[in-house]
Amino acid sequence: MRLAEVPLAAGGDEAPDASRLDWSALWTACRMRWTRRRLLFRAFRKRGQLTCMADRTGLIRKGDVLCFSTVRNEAERLPFFLDHHRALGVTHFLFVDNDSDDGSRALLAAQPDVSLWWTGHSYRLSRFGMDWLTWLMLRYGHGHWCLTLDADELFIYPHHDSRPLPALTAWLDAQGRTSFGAVMLDLYPKGPVADRTCRPGQNPLEVIDWFDAGNIVTKYQPPLKNLLVRGGVRRRVFFAAERERSPTLSKTPLIRWRRNYVYVSSTHSALPTQLNRVRGRAAGDAPSGALLHTKFLPSIVAKSREEKRRREHFANCALYEDYYDALIGNPDLWCPDSTRYEGWRQLEALGIMSRGGWD
Repeated sequence: MRLAEVPLAAGGDEAPDASRLDWSALWTACRMRWTRRRLLFRAFRKRGQLTCMADRTGLIRKGDVLCFSTVRNEAERLPFFLDHHRALGVTHFLFVDNDSDDGSRALLAAQPDVSLWWTGHSYRLSRFGMDWLTWLMLRYGHGHWCLTLDADELFIYPHHDSRPLPALTAWLDAQGRTSFGAVMLDLYPKGPVADRTCRPGQNPLEVIDWFDAGNIVTKYQPPLKNLLVRGGVRRRVFFAAERERSPTLSKTPLIRWRRNYVYVSSTHSALPTQLNRVRGRAAGDAPSGALLHTKFLPSIVAKSREEKRRREHFANCALYEDYYDALIGNPDLWCPDSTRYEGWRQLEALGIMSRGGWD
């Protein structure tokens, strides 16, 4: 089923008609406004947790597409991550390094198109890095198209192999669109996840090139006017018994940023709520992309041991003990229904992404 065609929950996602506004709708709008202000204030307070290691923001020019990311111990992924997004048209990267000890900080500080901040404070208590990034976007992202990613996400969109990212953002500007949605696609190998090797800087798709093409469900989130997408291999393997706990796959990673904008939960949702109209009926004929999720590289087993100990990646870490234990056990995520990744046209045919009017 195409994601754009999935029916929404009762009530739909259309903007409420002014003649039918009730006190509940007004209260929700007020609550979202105060949520946005509270999160912006949080980011302002957390700015003191950041120490600048390399400031090249003076190189940022009007019209540049910027990329923001919080990382920890990602030296394995960062060279390809940078090359991939440079090739798309990202001009400047703004990173927060959360106390890496694998050389990530030195690697990033040496890049001529990277500005870098360091912090040793809690990732979890900073809203999983979003407080830090919100401050940087408030200060440097205003007026720019901003791509907000994790280091294990590779952004792709229709025609990304022939049309640069500035061409897409120019088209979005012409259409009056201020945000662009994507679905996270969990990639994994055939066989136990740790039984292959991946060299630093290697294209991860040479190591993990399978995904779950079906197993997709959606849920409408009325206060944020956001259509959430869940599914994929993590739902099938790790959360089959408790599917509501499975990770959300829908994100809005690309936004023409303004100082009063804020992400609410990672990049799954944002405020003001019109930024979330990137999928479903309210989005109209909107194009969408994918985030190739390279979480399941061979290093996942060692990383899971560390993250289970650190307890920094989930709000209620105890609920995810079994998840980490399963990853530590070096699972084989492949099944006879797995699909081999072939490119963006394949994902469009499967309904995972859409060209919309971007043709």
